[in-house]
Amino acid sequence: MKNEDKFKGEDQVALDMLKIMEEEGLESTFDRVEQQQPQCGFGNLGLCCRHCQMGPCNIDPFGQGPKTGICGADANTIAARHYLRMIAAGTAAHSDHGREVVELFIAVARGEAPGYEIKDLAKLKIVADSFDVKTEGRKTEEIAEEIGELALAEFGKSYGTQTLAKRAPDARQKVWEKLGVTPRAVDREVVEALHRTGMGTDQDYQNLINCAHRVSLADGWGGAMIATDLQDIMFGTPIPTAGTADMGIFKQETVNIAIHGHEPPLAEMLAVVVQEPEFIKMAEDAGASGGITIGGLCCTANEMLTRHGIPLAGHMKMQELVMSTGILEMVLVDVQCIMQADVDLASKFHTTVVTTSPKAKMIGAEHIETHPENALANAKLILKKAIDNYANRDSKKIRLPECNPYANVVSGFSNETIKYMLGGRYRASYRPLNDNIINGRIRGVAAVVGCVSSTVWPDKRPYLDLVKELVSNNVLVIETGCAAAESARAGMMLPEYADHVGESLREVCETVGIPPVLHVGSCVDNTRILVAMSEIVAEGGLGNDFTDLPAVGACLDWMHEKALAIGHYFVASGAIIVFGTESPVAGAPDVHELLTNGLDDTVGAKWIFEPDHSKIARIMIDAIEHKRDLLGINEKKERKLYDMEDRRKLAIDG
Repeated sequence: MKNEDKFKGEDQVALDMLKIMEEEGLESTFDRVEQQQPQCGFGNLGLCCRHCQMGPCNIDPFGQGPKTGICGADANTIAARHYLRMIAAGTAAHSDHGREVVELFIAVARGEAPGYEIKDLAKLKIVADSFDVKTEGRKTEEIAEEIGELALAEFGKSYGTQTLAKRAPDARQKVWEKLGVTPRAVDREVVEALHRTGMGTDQDYQNLINCAHRVSLADGWGGAMIATDLQDIMFGTPIPTAGTADMGIFKQETVNIAIHGHEPPLAEMLAVVVQEPEFIKMAEDAGASGGITIGGLCCTANEMLTRHGIPLAGHMKMQELVMSTGILEMVLVDVQCIMQADVDLASKFHTTVVTTSPKAKMIGAEHIETHPENALANAKLILKKAIDNYANRDSKKIRLPECNPYANVVSGFSNETIKYMLGGRYRASYRPLNDNIINGRIRGVAAVVGCVSSTVWPDKRPYLDLVKELVSNNVLVIETGCAAAESARAGMMLPEYADHVGESLREVCETVGIPPVLHVGSCVDNTRILVAMSEIVAEGGLGNDFTDLPAVGACLDWMHEKALAIGHYFVASGAIIVFGTESPVAGAPDVHELLTNGLDDTVGAKWIFEPDHSKIARIMIDAIEHKRDLLGINEKKERKLYDMEDRRKLAIDG
C-alpha cells in the first residue's frame, strides 16, 4: 500500500488525524504496533510461562523443542493457567470498579458524599428485593445503607454465594450447583485463581477451566452487576437520550475537556458543576465565547452519553488522535485502558493530563486524588484548572480534521427502559419481544460487545460490517463498550437506521420506536444483558435456560483481560460467544478443544474463535437458527380455525 493510500478510507476522521500526527512527527499507538513486530509466537499461543523464577519456560508447539516447562508443566497446564490468570485479572478490574461504587453508595446513604443523591427509587426497590432488604415504612437513606453494607459483603464474605446469582433462571443455577461453580465472594474467587495457577498447584487443565467458570461468574453476577445496579440508583437508570459521537464535538471557541476511563462518579460531579453559571462565565471571561465542552473517551464516555447525552469523542484507540488535535485543555482520567504514552503526547501541546484515582497514577501527570467526600470540590477545582489553561492554547498547533457532520446517536437502552417501551408502566414486559422472536419477525438477538485494539488499523472497522450483516438478516443487535462507540460513530444507533435493515425487524423497530442497534451502556453494563436474558427466559416460550435462547454474543477485537472475563461469564451462563481472534490457548490442543467443544456437555455453551471477521456474521446467524430449530419455532404450524363444536371440546380450568 502506498503511504498516501493508507490515509484514505471509511473512517476518514481518524485517518486524517493519523496523517496529521505523522506529518507532525507525533507517535501513535499504531506506530508502536509496528515497532513491536514480530511479536512472541509462544505468548500468542499461550505457551509461555513466567509464573516462577525458574522460567520463563516455552513449549514448542511443533514438537521440536521442550515438551514441558522446568517443573514438568505441559502445554495444557501452562495455557490453562495463563487463561485463568487473565480471567482473574479481568474479574478484578470490573469487580474493583464495583467495590468503588459500593463505597460511594454507602457514603451517599450516610450523607457523607456532597453532591450525590439517590435518584432512582424504583431501582432502589428492585435491588432491595434482590438483597431481601425490607423497604416498607423505612427512610430511603436507611434502605440504601443496608443495601450498601450487604453489597460490600459480596466482595469478601466468608460463607455463601453471590446474592445476585439468584436472578439467573433456576435451570442455570442447578447447572452451576452440579458443577460446583456457583460464585462465592469475589475476592475469594480471584485469590483462589491466583493460588491455583502458581507453580506446583493445580495441574489439571479441566479443573483450571472449572475455576475460570466460577471466578468469571463472580464478576458477571457479582461485582460488575452490583456496579451497574448501584450506579443506576445514584446517577439515574439510563433512558433513551440523544447525543453525538465524533471528534467534531470539540470546538475552537470552547474550553475542552476529555474524560477518559471507566469509573463515572467524578465525571457525574463534573456534569453537574459544568452547568453552573459561575463556570460558564469564568470560561467566557477567559476568552472561550462558547463556554465549556466535555467529551468522553472509552467507557466513562459511554456512561455519560447514556445518562446525560454528553457527547462521545471516541473509543479507546482514538485517545491519542483526540489529544493530537491540540484543542484539549485537559484529559481527565480515572482507571483502565489509559495509555502511558498519553502524558508524553500531551507535553507536545498545552494539554494537562490529570489522574484522579490512587490506583492509577501516571508519571508526569498532575494527580488530584478523589474520594466520595471531596468529589464535588475536586470537580470544581478541575474545571477551574481547565479554564485557566485555555490561555495557554497555541493556535498554531491546533489540527482539527474535517468532522462535519458528526454522527448522532440515541443511547440509554437499559433493561428497565426496554421493558417500559415494550409494555408501558403497568405492563412492562418482554412479552412483545418474545412473541416477535417466536413468530420470526426477529430471528434472534446478538450482543456485539467489547474492546477495540490498536493492532487493527482504523480504516478496518469489522464491528460495522458485522452489525450491518446481522440487522439485514433481522437479528436485533445490542451493544456495549467500545464496540458500541464504533457503531455510534457510524450513525447506526438511530431509529431511522431501520431503513437499512431486514423488513420484519424494521417493522418491529418502527412500531416500538427503537433503533435496530441498541446502546445499553459501558463494558461493566454487560450485566444488563444477563438480567434481560433472565427475564426473557422467565417470560416464557423460549426455553428454560440461557442455552435455549436464540441469542449469541461476539467480541471481534478484544484487548483487555476484562473482555475475556466477560466472554467467559457468558459462556458459563450458557451463551455461545464468538471472539474475532485466534484462541488464547491455541498452543494447547486439549484446552482449546475443551473451550470450543467440550463445554457443551457441562455448561451448554462454548467459545468460538474466528480471526476471519468475514465469517463471523454467518456463524452467529447459523447459531441463532440452530437454537430456533431446537425450540421448534422454525416449523410452520398449520393454522387451526375452531368451529363451535371444537370450542366445546376445549378443557376449561377452574
